[in-house]
Amino acid sequence: MENVISVKNMRESDAFTINTGTSGKELMKRAAQGVYENVRWKGSIAVICGSGNNGGDGYALAEILFDNGYSPRILKLSDKLSEDGAYYYNRCKEKGVNESFCDEYTDLSEYDIIADCILGTGFSGELREDILSVIENINRSPAYKVSVDINSGLSGANGLALPTAVKSDLTVSIGYYKTGMFLNDASHYIGSLKNVDIGIKLLKKQFYLIDKDELSPFTGYSSVILSDDDFELKYALDEAQFRRNPLKTVSKESCDSKKIFVVDYGGSKLIADQTYIYFQSDRIV
Repeated sequence: MENVISVKNMRESDAFTINTGTSGKELMKRAAQGVYENVRWKGSIAVICGSGNNGGDGYALAEILFDNGYSPRILKLSDKLSEDGAYYYNRCKEKGVNESFCDEYTDLSEYDIIADCILGTGFSGELREDILSVIENINRSPAYKVSVDINSGLSGANGLALPTAVKSDLTVSIGYYKTGMFLNDASHYIGSLKNVDIGIKLLKKQFYLIDKDELSPFTGYSSVILSDDDFELKYALDEAQFRRNPLKTVSKESCDSKKIFVVDYGGSKLIADQTYIYFQSDRIV
């Protein structure tokens, strides 16, 4: 079984890995290499970069693409850069990788592949208007879309998209799967999902991803199997709290009733069996 972790655990595990000898730049390079190896790159490629470390993953990816004979174009949302992101941006600049700014009016129709590197798993809440307009522009494009780590606009904690997120053909998760990739709105935005291991030392195990053929022990006679909407109607005393924190809500109901709950989010399942929480998804490749 693979691990599924919280955003907090991911952030702390990432920091621990850096503090014990693996630099942030090295992790960023490994992340970009993992994305590069899991996509069939072709034609005209745009790498759309935000201002944080997710944007840094994009700059590192653009360098790898360039070094492998492709001609990617970096589309920046901002001149602001994280420290590690600036390192890879400057390397791209030195090598002559094409770049320009991106906004809601940027013509994305010419690209065969778009790499979404705007917002990472730490994002939550509502999108700023300028970023929202760029995401809507990306979603209008006919290009094959790859989201790096998570779909920009989707919360890595609970899978909420307020009001939207990049709709990807493939999402390449970095390090470990995060809980929000299987909850709430995630199934509407993630096409296929793949995780790449970049050597992050996990501080604590939390939840687990099971295969479809491991699901049957959880779906016996006494199990409660229902959609997220039905759970909300029948069991959620506070519907908003259920959406914000489905793990806590479903786990409590499982413990109180002493039953296994299987909540279906349109192809991804949240499973609580009084002791552990599991996830299962048809989108894993």
